[in-house]
Amino acid sequence: MIRILLACAGGMSTSLLMNKMKDEADKRGIEVSVDAVGEKTIGDHLGEFDVLLLGPQVRYVLKNVQDVVGDNAPLDVIDMRDYGTMNGAKVLDKALKMYEEFYNKKVGE
Repeated sequence: MIRILLACAGGMSTSLLMNKMKDEADKRGIEVSVDAVGEKTIGDHLGEFDVLLLGPQVRYVLKNVQDVVGDNAPLDVIDMRDYGTMNGAKVLDKALKMYEEFYNKKVGE
């Protein structure tokens, strides 16, 4: 199971995207857990995620979050268009690609 954490200002808007990503993963038969939190609590969730994606509205904290996460997991900012349209499929694709590149293994292995 791939554990994806989404973080935004309060965890509210990413929770909508979280549900769309879960639905898409179910359609594909991919086991994922997707959780949404406020960016200020990311440090409380270290070790609980394999991939971390930030909402575009909090991209300004990217450097600080990189310092907190270190080399423990891949981290990036969600594309503004994909976020704005709540495109769960594209954001899931991004998270799966990040997982495969970081851990050097295919999803499903």
